[in-house]
Amino acid sequence: MNSKEFKKTFSKTAQDHGFEDVFGAWFKVSTESIVVLELQKSNFGDYYEMNIKVYIQGIFGTSYSKSKELVRDTGDIFIRQPAEYKSVFDFDELMEDEKRKGKLEQLFSEFIIPFTGKALSKSGIKELAEKGEITLLPAVKDELIC
Repeated sequence: MNSKEFKKTFSKTAQDHGFEDVFGAWFKVSTESIVVLELQKSNFGDYYEMNIKVYIQGIFGTSYSKSKELVRDTGDIFIRQPAEYKSVFDFDELMEDEKRKGKLEQLFSEFIIPFTGKALSKSGIKELAEKGEITLLPAVKDELIC
């Protein structure tokens, strides 16, 4: 599987899990936040980094909607895929297609879906921060507490 084929597989997997493919990224929206998944192609090898961005509605007086700007910006919260899933995105590392697809599905079921479930609400975001699963910038933390 090459990187182009992988992007198609990623898109199908994301859509199967309720993400919408818009502006070259995958969005999941709630009334309290927007989660964006983006595959960023590396300039240093044949691999992607998966950027996970969370935009919190009302923070700093901002109201977000799906747009190209949300794909380009870093979000109120920014993380990448867990280290144990890095090989899923690395095409310099030989892996059979079915194994890569299986690990991608595992990434969604074990990390992305649970994370997104929490990140789609302010209370869930606070819980993620309290458990140390994300780090909130001080200004974002102050806004969430208010």
